Amino acid sequence: MRFVTTRGEAPAVSLKQALFDGLAPDGGLYVPEAIEPWPADELARLASCTLGEIGVSVLERFAGDEIDRATLRRVVDEALDFPIPLVGVDRDVFSLELFHGPTLAFKDVGARVMARLMSVLGGDVTVLTATSGDTGSAVAHAFHGVANARVIVLYPDGRVSPTQEAQLTLFNDAAGSNVCAFAVAGSFDDCQRLVKAAFANDALRRRIRLTSANSINVGRLLPQMIYYFHGVAQLTALDVPSESIVVCTPSGNFGNLTAGLMARRAGLRVAQFVAATNANDVVPAYLSTGFFEPRPSIRTIANAMDVGNPSNLERLLWLYGGDVDAVRRDVVGSRSLDEDVRLTIRDVYARCGYLLDPHSAIGYAGVRGRVGQAGTAGIFLATAHPAKFPEVVEPVIDQAIEKPASLAAALAGSRRVLRIEATLDAVIEALGA
Repeated sequence: MRFVTTRGEAPAVSLKQALFDGLAPDGGLYVPEAIEPWPADELARLASCTLGEIGVSVLERFAGDEIDRATLRRVVDEALDFPIPLVGVDRDVFSLELFHGPTLAFKDVGARVMARLMSVLGGDVTVLTATSGDTGSAVAHAFHGVANARVIVLYPDGRVSPTQEAQLTLFNDAAGSNVCAFAVAGSFDDCQRLVKAAFANDALRRRIRLTSANSINVGRLLPQMIYYFHGVAQLTALDVPSESIVVCTPSGNFGNLTAGLMARRAGLRVAQFVAATNANDVVPAYLSTGFFEPRPSIRTIANAMDVGNPSNLERLLWLYGGDVDAVRRDVVGSRSLDEDVRLTIRDVYARCGYLLDPHSAIGYAGVRGRVGQAGTAGIFLATAHPAKFPEVVEPVIDQAIEKPASLAAALAGSRRVLRIEATLDAVIEALGA
């Protein structure tokens, strides 16, 4: 398996090089050269497969002869040592709970698998990543203690929740820590711009081996394909035909949805995907008008989705050859404003006894109106535990949320916030280069 760049102006590379380079030399994003459909009999067996078995089936197609099957199984079992259950919430609506990992967010899946793939493939590396909330803490936890890896996380100062900041800064004071997080004076788009600028700085990259654990790195997306197959497999085991399933992905930088569409290209049979956003609705607007117009991000209560110029739209469009009508056949857009999110959290908790975080509420809202007729059923990706957002959720339901043990420990720990300006020079200094 080789990986090519979305811009077509750099050579194809191996999985190892794609992982360790992060961004392609032409500024494009690496994508698999080909995504072959799975055999029909293998797809038919999914309902009886374990999460680990599905994980190996997904990854081995992209690892080729770089990683043997036994090693891949060890990577998957070590990384995905937590459940990803499908839970019935409402009539014909199911939650795929992706928040049972160490940082209680879906980013744990991609980050933990990626960290172990990089460890297996070997080599010293500095990981530079931007986060709008959950990516950074997942990457920090995934790489903490991993030999030959150093991690620098950039997050927007004052634009993540207190709980997210506690998890992000958990390792700043740890003795001998290989992980450090910096609060940037700006938005997530500024953080993402700085990461891209660092990758484009040839002098910097000659001094240190730099990669990213953002979803610009294809190593984050490949593992995320796993839970799409896993979720649909669990629902088809309940005798729901896969062709009647609608899958809704709460979307910010659009890596998660792109992974789902890559799974579809590999043979995942679902009726439709819903790209659900908050007020930062540049992709639903693109689906409506056919024109992509990035804009400064808007602050919302679903802050991990506050992205005004999503990087992975470039990958998504590459999958469809830039044909917006082809994208529209597979994807529809959905938009929820802050008040919509609060109403959804309150309504679902009152009617169903199921508690949503703000991002998962956007996923529920995106799928609810598209199922329930002609035998359809919907899955929304529950991307974070509601206890990560008590400042939003608790006033809505008028009661305290019990904190999982790992989150309580992070909040109880010491916290040192390191602040930097939104300049490349400041990032280079943070990198020690």
